[in-house]
Amino acid sequence: MTKTLILIPSRMAATRLPGKPLLKINNLSIVSHVFKRAVEANIGEVVVATEDEEILIDVIKNGGKAVLTNNNHKTGTDRIFEAYKKLNIKNIDYILNLQGDEPNINKNDIINLNNLMIDSESEIGTLAAIIQDDKILNNKNVVKVITENKLKENNFSVALNFTRENLLINNPNIYHHIGIYSYKVSILEKFVSLDQTSNEKKNKLEQLRALDNKLKINVTLAKSSPIGVDTEEDYLAIKKIMEYKSQNE
Repeated sequence: MTKTLILIPSRMAATRLPGKPLLKINNLSIVSHVFKRAVEANIGEVVVATEDEEILIDVIKNGGKAVLTNNNHKTGTDRIFEAYKKLNIKNIDYILNLQGDEPNINKNDIINLNNLMIDSESEIGTLAAIIQDDKILNNKNVVKVITENKLKENNFSVALNFTRENLLINNPNIYHHIGIYSYKVSILEKFVSLDQTSNEKKNKLEQLRALDNKLKINVTLAKSSPIGVDTEEDYLAIKKIMEYKSQNE
């Protein structure tokens, strides 16, 4: 039976919103909300990978599992690979890297991505959503993905490029990229052994390291587009949505 491990990289030192993993929504930290969603997906063990003792304590206090990693990692993928090695869990086939700042990620999207990875035996897989608001196209904080084919539910198209720029004019198949990745373990090992490319550094997008080294990334359509918490404005918006939803359930 195929075995998946979900790892959630999280750190306090975010550039635009320091300390965001421990900001509270409904009296639960953002990172613990993400952990909870991952557990609800029920596809494998879930562990938070962090360099910060405060995050470790918070996750464990809320019933989760966390592991301390070094504080010198250039990317979240490097952090999850260290965590994977440290945990020493046997017979893992896929590692799913779930961002620690998307507390309203849809658990069905996590399940769907994992199923498609296993069924197609893909190297790397990720999610994207349909762009509902043209303002997103010009927002450099929002990463866009351009795919070879139009995305439909349960198809797995190849990613041609990832960008922060507005490239709609020349690319009909452009979507809002959602920062969740599934890796075959052997491909994750290869990925972290590669040097950062100039393209990756310039655009601040680690997935470009994979494309620059001819590693194939497949993309499937997400049911919804979660709000990533990058700024105070994002935090207040998602807090309002999630607290309203919990009051009306």
